[in-house]
Amino acid sequence: MNQTQPIGRISEVEERFELWRRRIGLPLGPLLGLIVYLLADGWPAEQRRLAAVLVFVIIYWITEAIPIPATALLGPALCALLGVAEVRSVLQPFANPIIFVFMGSFFLARAMTVNGLDRRVALGVLGSRFIGRSPGRIRLAAGAVAFLLSMWLSNTATVAMLFPIVLGISEALEGLLRRDGGAGAQLVPGYTTGLMLITAYAASIGGMSTPVGTPPNLVGLGLIDDLTGTRIPFFEWMLLALPVSVVMFVVLTILIGWLHPAPKSLPEGLAASVAAMRKEVPAWGRAQTFTLLAFLTAVVLWVFPGVVALFRGTDDWLYRLVDTRLHEGTVALLAASLLFLLPIGWNPPRGALNWKEAAHIDWGTILLFGGGLSMGAMMYSTGLAERMARGVLGTTGEPNVWVITAVAMLTASLLSETTSNLASATMLVPVTIAVAQAAGVSPLPPALGATLGASMGFMLPVSTPPNAIVYGSGRVSLLSMMRAGILLDVIGFVVLMVMLYWLCPLLGLV
Repeated sequence: MNQTQPIGRISEVEERFELWRRRIGLPLGPLLGLIVYLLADGWPAEQRRLAAVLVFVIIYWITEAIPIPATALLGPALCALLGVAEVRSVLQPFANPIIFVFMGSFFLARAMTVNGLDRRVALGVLGSRFIGRSPGRIRLAAGAVAFLLSMWLSNTATVAMLFPIVLGISEALEGLLRRDGGAGAQLVPGYTTGLMLITAYAASIGGMSTPVGTPPNLVGLGLIDDLTGTRIPFFEWMLLALPVSVVMFVVLTILIGWLHPAPKSLPEGLAASVAAMRKEVPAWGRAQTFTLLAFLTAVVLWVFPGVVALFRGTDDWLYRLVDTRLHEGTVALLAASLLFLLPIGWNPPRGALNWKEAAHIDWGTILLFGGGLSMGAMMYSTGLAERMARGVLGTTGEPNVWVITAVAMLTASLLSETTSNLASATMLVPVTIAVAQAAGVSPLPPALGATLGASMGFMLPVSTPPNAIVYGSGRVSLLSMMRAGILLDVIGFVVLMVMLYWLCPLLGLV
């Protein structure tokens, strides 16, 4: 990048590429959709139509021919219009509980921004002697915290909790480095992109470590128990999955450092700059206290089911009770409601967040993920996802347990890019077990590969809620996410395959 070019602007070549990408994408989406429809002759009508719409939508998502949230609305609308499914079932995923996790967490993030808590925490980190002296260590710390937290609460809740803090750190660093100028300042856009990506990806990777870290793990364990009669205890799962996650986190750290280099150091006048910025942070008062209370309420209630599972197991009645009642969406809405319920003033009455402030959350990201859930649900209900899975699994050729495992992992990862990881695991694990049993080989490695592979969706904003959340920050472009996501998908496939090949025999799972 030219040293004199304003920070955050793209080059003329990049600008022309973006323009032509969108121009080409506009006719290419419907054209490729029509081609897929014609090639799928002989399929059931709903599957043909859905496949065509799905290709149409994916092309528009990749090329950004129209705004991505608008594409997320267009896809379900076309499905309803073409009779892929009844309109009620098409639109129902927009009220999925995960949507309310987004909504509640965005309200919390907005309140932290309005009341200065994100800047207070960010400046505290920047002012620390060890972490705050190095942009690289700041990014590593954000990833490590996301990794560790997502072992015990959902990756969605983890990123929702860390998002306002990481966003505050990004804004503070941007202010410091822009003020300092020079070569280090030119790395700001890429660095903050890497900071967002490592937070999202580390949460997805950490969620693989424990049965309660992400829903596909529990679904996979339940299906393995039901269909094979093999129960994998909590601790045994960790013996298998934790090493995989640790290796993946190391790979992630190296990959993000290579794709998005961090400035070698912060400006020399860091202490003075941090002190000056602290003076601009609102003084501590009721608004800050109640915002922190709402935030901690969400954190405690998100973590509580995982703590119960750790000490009492997932079969205990108390875990089943709290896991059912304290869904992440319920917790997010309860915590967000505290922002409006707890009064900071009476003339006029108002809470830590008013509706005018709250209305500025990123509704586009919410619509984006709702559209992704809708398309994924129709892939499952029409049988298109199962057709895709059986088609890929049917190419395994010679019945070998590791070939079946590799294909199952690859299929799960690909499906998770366009549908929810929970739907991928729910659909693919039974098919994988059936294929392995028909081939006369152990179904456990393929089923485990499909379960863990379902968490390997890193490429698109709709692949996982963490991806969607950080994409909503405006600091992660679609191309940046796709570039890092494709590389992490490929490396993750190799890592997971090697670790399963090594660990499954050691743990008697072959």
